[in-house]
Amino acid sequence: MLFSSAYAQATTPTGGAGLLDMSSMLFIVPIIAVFYFFMIRPQQKKMKEHRALIAGVRRGDRVVTGGGLIGQITKVISDGEVQIEIAEGVRVRVVRSTITEVLSKTTAADSKSDGDASSEKDKKDR
Repeated sequence: MLFSSAYAQATTPTGGAGLLDMSSMLFIVPIIAVFYFFMIRPQQKKMKEHRALIAGVRRGDRVVTGGGLIGQITKVISDGEVQIEIAEGVRVRVVRSTITEVLSKTTAADSKSDGDASSEKDKKDR
């Protein structure tokens, strides 16, 4: 025989496999925490601000859509849709969630200040 007999080597059971699993878990937990605080949490905050921005748009606001159209809101059709005038006499309906930015907001009119202005106008007309 030219070949010597091959013997199976005896394996020694290692009790350190559990320790290896624990050290890998200790490495993964901080990575997950870093992802949460630097990526997930800021994105959720940004989405919340965007939802509040969209919920607050009203007639007269100048907005930019996701497609890059700049226009003024002429009519709020429903909770999910608005009409925007992008040029004189050119009005398009867009989905509210495609509004990416509000360039200028209209100020809310107070009923008291409107009444004062109309009474002053009436006085001038007399």
